[in-house]
Amino acid sequence: MLSPLRLLLLPLLATVLLLTALPASPAAAAIEDYASYQPQTRCSPAAKPGTVALGRWLVTKYGGSYGGVSRSCGSGTSEHAEGRAFDWTLDARRKADRRIARAFLRDVRAADGKGREDAKARRMGIMYLIWDDRMYAAWNGFEPEPYLSSSCRKRAKCSTTLRHRDHLHVSLTRKGGRGATSWYAGRLAG
Repeated sequence: MLSPLRLLLLPLLATVLLLTALPASPAAAAIEDYASYQPQTRCSPAAKPGTVALGRWLVTKYGGSYGGVSRSCGSGTSEHAEGRAFDWTLDARRKADRRIARAFLRDVRAADGKGREDAKARRMGIMYLIWDDRMYAAWNGFEPEPYLSSSCRKRAKCSTTLRHRDHLHVSLTRKGGRGATSWYAGRLAG
């Protein structure tokens, strides 16, 4: 027969065992390193599952429109041609869209509870972002840098689309495109 003290401690012990057996939350898991540049190396324009999941999540959470993934191959190097880049339709001329883009950039660049900078962007497998004449590259700690498309000689003569003023471009690593980084855990079927 168990003593009254042991009877009181059994539920506590069971709770401790249960909690230690549960998997850690994604936020507590190891975080991905900052991505290096992973250029297109083959033609595979079908949208990858992580690319689609992230695009839909952005539109649901922040607004804007899903501008699509696939582009034809052969017109230069583009992660669109590997199904791991998408365009999020926002208009830099509209105050509401600028506010949406700023909120997203602030959220993905924020430190997590352990002080790890750019935590969500790293977990999502974001390789780089281009928005409103600026590029935010993982290999540079997502610090904004001036951006000018290689198709433009001067910003003033560059189209709104090539300046990324009518959309925010998101390029993912190969793992991010597949949905194989920590942010996607439990978000993709299968």
